[in-house]
Amino acid sequence: MSRIGRQPITLPAGVTVKVTPENVVIVKGPKGELKQAVDKDIIVQIEGEVVNVLRPTEQIRHRAMHGLYRSLISNLVKGVTEGYKKDLELVGVGFKAVNAGNILDLALGYSHNIIFEVPKELNVSTLTEKGQNPKIFLEGTDKQLVGQVAAKLRSLRKPEPYKGKGVKYIGEAVRRKAGKAAGK
Repeated sequence: MSRIGRQPITLPAGVTVKVTPENVVIVKGPKGELKQAVDKDIIVQIEGEVVNVLRPTEQIRHRAMHGLYRSLISNLVKGVTEGYKKDLELVGVGFKAVNAGNILDLALGYSHNIIFEVPKELNVSTLTEKGQNPKIFLEGTDKQLVGQVAAKLRSLRKPEPYKGKGVKYIGEAVRRKAGKAAGK
């Protein structure tokens, strides 16, 4: 059996889980509501404050989906209670980040600024302090969406290995390379 799939999901106070006849799991909590479609073969049981995910057979396909859907439902529960957060840092001379609502204006060393529209489900904020690299903070309830937007922002200017310039996650270690050897 899947070790992850067998683990029950305990619901914190204020969180409700409902399964529709079309096998869509709806999780409501203090931070909002999230939905996840579940494969028709996977069974989601709700017993009081505990949610169990079961599989009908030992087929490879069912075993593969068992742990996946348990993790996805667990992420929904965590999202509506605590939420998810990704922090990015802009490393480079002249790199800037300014937000107006959910519109990010990024200066990343190109000939033009990049205007990036963050989905309305996420909250974005920027911080620019003197002597510090500009920072971008993304917050939301959907783990997948937060990670996808953070990855898209990072892909606009990935950290390069020689000087470490670019958009990186806070705490990310950029693997550095030595430059050209200086003469013989």
